[in-house]
Amino acid sequence: MTSGRHFLQIPGPTNVPDRVLRAISYPTIDHRGPEFADLGRAAIDGLKSVVRTESDVVIYPSSGTGAWEAALVNTLSPGDRVLMFETGHFGTLWAGVARDLGLDAELVPGDWRSGVDPEVVEEKLRADADQRIAAVAVVHNETSTGVTSRVPEIRAAMDRAGHPALLLVDTISSLGSVDYRHDEWGVDVTVGCSQKGLMLPPGLSFNAISAKALRASRSAGLRRAYWDWGPMLDANTGGYFPYTPATNLLFGLREAVAMLHEEGLDQVFARHRRHAEATRRAVSAWGLEVLCRVPSEHSPVLTAVLMPEGHDSDELRSTILGGFDISLGAGLGRLAGKVFRIGHLGHLNDPALLGTLGGVEAGMRIAKVPYRPGGVTVAAEYLADTAGEAG
Repeated sequence: MTSGRHFLQIPGPTNVPDRVLRAISYPTIDHRGPEFADLGRAAIDGLKSVVRTESDVVIYPSSGTGAWEAALVNTLSPGDRVLMFETGHFGTLWAGVARDLGLDAELVPGDWRSGVDPEVVEEKLRADADQRIAAVAVVHNETSTGVTSRVPEIRAAMDRAGHPALLLVDTISSLGSVDYRHDEWGVDVTVGCSQKGLMLPPGLSFNAISAKALRASRSAGLRRAYWDWGPMLDANTGGYFPYTPATNLLFGLREAVAMLHEEGLDQVFARHRRHAEATRRAVSAWGLEVLCRVPSEHSPVLTAVLMPEGHDSDELRSTILGGFDISLGAGLGRLAGKVFRIGHLGHLNDPALLGTLGGVEAGMRIAKVPYRPGGVTVAAEYLADTAGEAG
C-alpha cells in the first residue's frame, strides 16, 4: 500500500485531469435527444480546433488502431501500394494492418533512431513513374522511440515530386502536445486518439479528412462497415452518430479541449518542449544516451533512454515502480530491455517532472546502473532559469 498519487509517466495513457474526470462522471444522456446534439457538435468542433482544420472530423469509440484502419479502408482499394516507414514499433504495426487489409505496404527500413527522411520520400515518389503509390503513411511522433518526423518537409517533398498520393499521418502521441496543422500542412487523413495529449482515458479515436481524401473515399474498394466515413458524416451534420457513441468520453473531450484553449495551444506546445529539454539535460548529465539521433527530431512528448551495456531496462523499471510508485514506458519490439521511456506529456507540471526524474535517478542507484549523479539538479536548474516561459 502506497501513499500519495501514482506517477503515470508512460507516454500514454496519460494522467487525466480532475476537471476531465468530473466531466466524464456527468449523468449519461440520451444519445438521440436534443441535448446530445449540442454535445456532439461541441466535441467535433473542439477537436477540429486542435487538429487545426476546417475539414470534416469523425470520432469513433475505439483505440487508435481503429483509426489506423479507418484511414486505410476509406481511401484505398485492394492491392493499392502504400509507402510506409519503419520509424519504430508503431510505424511497423501500421504497415502490418495495411497488409492484413490486402494492401501492398512497402515498409522503408529505418534505424529506429531517426524519423522519415523527406529526401527518401521524394526519391521513392519520383521513381514511381506509373503512380502506383496511392498513399504515403507517416507516424508523426513515434511513441516507441521518442522521434518526431518532420511532416511539413514530407509534404513539401511530395509536392516537389508532383505525385498525387494521399498523405496519411498518425498523430496518436503528438496531438495536443506538439504543433500540428492538418490543413496548413496538406495532410489528407489525420489519425488520432484520446489517451495522450488530449488528456482523456482510452476509448476515442478519430480521422480528420481532407476534401481530396473524401473524394478518394467515393471510389475506394476496401470493404468497410463500422469504419465507413459516410454514415458518420451524415449523422454528424445534426450532432449525432450512426451508432451508440461513447457519450461520457465526449463530455470529457469537450472539457479537455476547453483546458487546452484556456492555456493556449502555443503555450501547451512550448511547455512540452521545455519539459522535454529538461529531461534530455538530465539524461545527458547522468552520462546516458537519448535514443533519438537527430536533434531536430527530438520528441516533445517522451524521451527514450538507452541503457548501459549489460543492464536491462525492464529490471530498472521494476525497481523504480516498486520503490517509488512511478510507471515508465518499456522498450518495445527490437528495443525490448534496451530502453526505458519517460513520458512528459499531457497534464504535467514542473514538480511532477522533477519528481519523476528524481525517482529515475534514485532507481538507478538502487539497481546499480552506472550513471553520474546530478541529473535532477541540472533539470531543476534549467526549469528554474526558464520558469514563466511556458505553461
